[in-house]
Amino acid sequence: MYVAPSILSADFGSLAKEVRDVCDAGADLIHVDVMDGHFVPNLTIGPLVVEAVAKASTKSLDIHLMVENVPFFVDLFLPLKPKFISFHIEEEKHPLRLIDHIRKNGVSPAIVLNPHTPISSLEYIINEVDMVLLMSVNPGFGGQKFIQSVLPKAIQLRELIEARNAKCMIEVDGGVNGLNVSDLDAAGVDIVVAGSFVFGSNDYAQAIKALKI
Repeated sequence: MYVAPSILSADFGSLAKEVRDVCDAGADLIHVDVMDGHFVPNLTIGPLVVEAVAKASTKSLDIHLMVENVPFFVDLFLPLKPKFISFHIEEEKHPLRLIDHIRKNGVSPAIVLNPHTPISSLEYIINEVDMVLLMSVNPGFGGQKFIQSVLPKAIQLRELIEARNAKCMIEVDGGVNGLNVSDLDAAGVDIVVAGSFVFGSNDYAQAIKALKI
């Protein structure tokens, strides 16, 4: 299991140190939640702060866009060359065009599904993306409780990936902890995003280790 600590739960007063600490503690990616206050009822960070995070990090960035006007935000973050840029299928009218644009700029494109969005929405797009992020909370805020219905959803997604022979990873974000990570692993999940479970712990290395099953 790959672990991507979400800096949404970090101490922003010491953000560079927090990023360095979780990298040293065994993080595989650094998850960055970009919220615009429109698509979700929260406002987080822009490209200047994310650029500072990239400089502090020894791991690649995993940028999750929770925004309207998705292409505008994609172009803001492409120059930072993250590993992934993910955007919500619920918002983008021309996802295939945007996926192609992201890939042509040397970044792995990823699609995000909110808890209520069915796996069937990926039927004609699954072979074009490198990752699908399943939200296991309603997006916008950290520290929420894991939505159990995402487990069968992850199993269904894994079945679709295998049926289409897609080269696509599965990531889950929201309420992930040491108690439910084994269920996610059994469902075929490759990457877990963990915010409060990691940054709210007294030992980042131990928290990350608990997720690496």
